[in-house]
Amino acid sequence: MLKEICFILLHFQIERMNVVVIKYNAGNIRSVDLALKRLGVNAEITDNQEKIKTADRVIFPGVGEASSAMQYLRARALDKVIKDLKQPVLGICLGMQLMCSYSEENDTTCFGIFDQKVKRFPELGMKIPKIGWDTIYNLKSNLFNGISEEEYMYFVHGYYVEKCDFSIALTYYGLEYSAGIQKNNFSAVQFHPEKSGKMGQKILENFLA
Repeated sequence: MLKEICFILLHFQIERMNVVVIKYNAGNIRSVDLALKRLGVNAEITDNQEKIKTADRVIFPGVGEASSAMQYLRARALDKVIKDLKQPVLGICLGMQLMCSYSEENDTTCFGIFDQKVKRFPELGMKIPKIGWDTIYNLKSNLFNGISEEEYMYFVHGYYVEKCDFSIALTYYGLEYSAGIQKNNFSAVQFHPEKSGKMGQKILENFLA
């Protein structure tokens, strides 16, 4: 009974949250919005600075190319806004990569929240970009509460962040690299939780909680 009450209270809290999904020059935002709606959250998709600053939770997703995305963000001063946020922030895929200091994709300077370089996958006889399901392991964050080691998540990317001190999850595609990173209020995952079924949904729920 106590467990059921806690579950109801948690979802009541989540449904009342002010959640913002940052709108910028990158795709896949609608998939994130739909995943949040399945959790009872009506997020606002916006590039308005004040709405982003005052949100309870901020999600920074993206599928696309680093340099054009950074141009859009800088033109609206969103790079500084995001970097200065104090509430919990979740980066997804390109969003994770843009939180790093530099990307080899078109020689792009990024936010620098994480002092890490984003590298292109080396030519190791594998298909690039990596597209499809793969396991994550060495999980080290509350973001993965209820997620088993070697759980499958859905990836789409041609660039990666090396294993580092910020790593909270790892995966393997010819080499071992970060499937997730975390620093202070900033968490980020390379895979797409919004496309990763029930376990991906659980990660979004953990972030909101």
